[in-house]
Order: sequence, then C-alpha cells, then structure tokens
Amino acid sequence: MLSKSQLKYYRALGLKKNRDNELVFVAEGPKLVLDLLPYFKPESILIERKFEDEFNGFKVEVVDSADIQKISLQKHPQGVFAVFKRKRTDLSLCDPGKELILALDDIQDPGNLGTIIRLCDWFGITNIVCSKGTVDVYNPKVVQSTMGALGRINIHYTDLTDFLRISGAPVYGTFLEGEDIYSSDLTSNGIIVMGNEGNGISDAVSDLVTHKLLIPPYPGNSQTSESLNVATATAIVCSEFRRRI
Repeated sequence: MLSKSQLKYYRALGLKKNRDNELVFVAEGPKLVLDLLPYFKPESILIERKFEDEFNGFKVEVVDSADIQKISLQKHPQGVFAVFKRKRTDLSLCDPGKELILALDDIQDPGNLGTIIRLCDWFGITNIVCSKGTVDVYNPKVVQSTMGALGRINIHYTDLTDFLRISGAPVYGTFLEGEDIYSSDLTSNGIIVMGNEGNGISDAVSDLVTHKLLIPPYPGNSQTSESLNVATATAIVCSEFRRRI
C-alpha cells in the first residue's frame, strides 16, 4: 500500500508545474512503460501483481489496484504507473543544413503532438523544434499518444522565429497560396514548419518561410473540407519529402 506522502506526490504530477519542478514525466500502461525503459531512467515503476512477469529484471514496486486507481491520470488505468526522469536535449546539435527538421508553430492539441512525434519516428526525422507556445511534450496525453516514439525523438522548445532566422537552410510551410507539393522541388535537408490547428502558421513565422507549399485537394477545384488536420498534413508532407530521397 502506498503511503500518504507517496499518493500526494504521484497525484501532484498531474500538474505541469510539479512535473517541471521535478524534471520528470508520467507514463502508464505495460507496453508504453516497457517501450520507454531503454531511453529514460525510471524514478519509480508501480505495477499490479499480475504484471510481475512482464517486468522481471526491473526494479518495481508491486501495489494494489486501488492505489493505481488513486494516482492514475487516465480514465481507465492500465495497472502500470511509471515516473521517468527527463532527458536533456541540445538545440545546438540540430543542423538543418544536413538534416530534415520539423518545426511546430503553436500546436495545441496533445493528441496531434503525440501523433506528429510518431510520424517523425516513422519518417526518420529525429529533431522537432517547437515554439514556446506549443503544448508541453510531457503532458500525459502527449506521452501516451506517442506510443513509445518519445524515446527516439529529440524535442526542443525555443523562440521559433530566432531559430528559423539563423538557420541558413530552406524553410518549407503549407499555405493555400503555395505551390503544389507534388510538383515542387524538395530538398533532403531543411526545416518543415507546421502551423497551429486553428490559425495555421503565424505571420511572424510565415515571413521566414522560403518555400510555400500546397497540399492540393482532389479532384481539383472541387468543394472540399476547409483544411486538413495538422497531423494528417504532417504525414503527407513528410512522406512526400522522404519519397524524393
């Protein structure tokens, strides 16, 4: 049984300020926690007894289902609750002159960010640079939706306009007035900017985009949805860039 102080600590990690103070994040569920263990140092792993075989060889604390229910940040707890130490990332190691980097301009939805991290993992993009207004990557909903990809992708938060301004690399972004992506010249390096769900790419960032692209609807000039979900658009753009390699 967890002590009162343990319960208080784990519950407090539901708030961003407490996770930031402790430099930790929470992950839940046997598969996700096992997927993250090669990449992050666990501070604690709490499991129900039925998961002992799966976590054989790891330092865990076996607790009652009732305790997991009390501290879980999910509507339907999965019987495994882990607290991981965050890893440090170094923005200076990002080189858009030699690699393809994804930049996110104020993405707000945790599910979208988690999906985008998985997409980068799939398409071999190892660095994501986020504006300071982008949702916290250690939001529990983001962590859960990455399905383990978080361990293989470096996430950086910075002033996005400053990063783009000094990059010296091609900067791509999607716009309704852009050039058809399927007939555009695309490079194997540079920065792809994806914008906010409701407002798209901000004016300040737009001014720094050197190559405006359009994902055209089919058939052309037909009445379609107003826009694509940002994660869906990211998948299309990344796929087209990688297809050219």
